[in-house]
Amino acid sequence: MALAQGPLFEANVPDGFLYRVNFVSEEEEAALVDELSRIEFSIFEMRGVVARRRVAFFGHSYDRGRVSPPLPECLFPLRQKLARWANIEADAFAMSLINEYPPGAPIGWHRDAPQYGIVGGVSLLSSCRMRLRPYISPGAPARGERRAATHQILLERRSAYVMTGDSRNAFEHQIPPVTALRYSITFRSLRGEGTR
Repeated sequence: MALAQGPLFEANVPDGFLYRVNFVSEEEEAALVDELSRIEFSIFEMRGVVARRRVAFFGHSYDRGRVSPPLPECLFPLRQKLARWANIEADAFAMSLINEYPPGAPIGWHRDAPQYGIVGGVSLLSSCRMRLRPYISPGAPARGERRAATHQILLERRSAYVMTGDSRNAFEHQIPPVTALRYSITFRSLRGEGTR
């Protein structure tokens, strides 16, 4: 399994995965965490299972019938900074999801919803590991073998990542249970929109 351990090592991740440590400063992180204290988080349920993490959705919703509130102004500078790095227009990030991971909360294997293109995220308060493996369509014939991660990267506190190309489309990812409170602020573009 490939392992990236911070700035001394070049990350061995799928094509299209960008990673940067210290993407936000300590002061920016403190201001964002302060703003997050005023956001209303909800439980997250998928396929009848309630996740251990809480979420807040903004902008273009996963569920076309559901209306999500507009992006809070406090996230505009972060969205602009992430969009500049991803080389897209800031408005192309049409959706934002904030995850609040208490200690022990994971996120299972998944690939982001197909209506979204580029995915970018920032880690706040603590680090976590992101594991990736090739995506296999649910309709593909089962091989009967246990599928393991092929890549792994430490997402450090205040770091950012962007997933495009193969890392976004040909791989799925997972985060094992975190050991300390962590916030993840992610942005998603609509497929085919906003590239420069």
